[in-house]
Amino acid sequence: MRPHSRQILTVEETFGGNGWHCELVEGRDVLRAGFEAHHTRVDLIAQAYPQLNALSIISESPMTLGEEHLPAVLELLARANKPLTLGGFEYDIDREMLVFRITNLFERERFDSDIVSSMVHCAIAELDRIIPYAAIVRNTPADLLADLDLQRLLMREDIIPPVPGMEEEEEY
Repeated sequence: MRPHSRQILTVEETFGGNGWHCELVEGRDVLRAGFEAHHTRVDLIAQAYPQLNALSIISESPMTLGEEHLPAVLELLARANKPLTLGGFEYDIDREMLVFRITNLFERERFDSDIVSSMVHCAIAELDRIIPYAAIVRNTPADLLADLDLQRLLMREDIIPPVPGMEEEEEY
């Protein structure tokens, strides 16, 4: 069995430093973790690519879709991806999972802990943000899907979790 790369071990150190429980996958440069987000439980996979000094963070959550809802959810994800600079949404049709993936290239074998932490936070927050939108599409009766304006749906802010530190201050 081959040993874990230095890169994935630095990711494990970052998780430990943040108090996040994780498990290294035996024989692979992969780490698994789970997080409770605002709307859903998020399964997280961190995969190092030592030859590239790259790290991918993948967050995913199960979502079963009927055949009639799949095209609308795929369009929703495409529209949600449009303004993103880093990372992107996917739907794993075979495993019926909503996915957010973000990848970064590093200059050194030791991955910067702040960047890794930011990637994890981003992957969890973005997946948690898209869950209620996808659920609205999934729960829309099939005969009304054509009337659903996905672009307007994504502009709704009443269903997304508040961003920590961005709450309105009380006026005295």
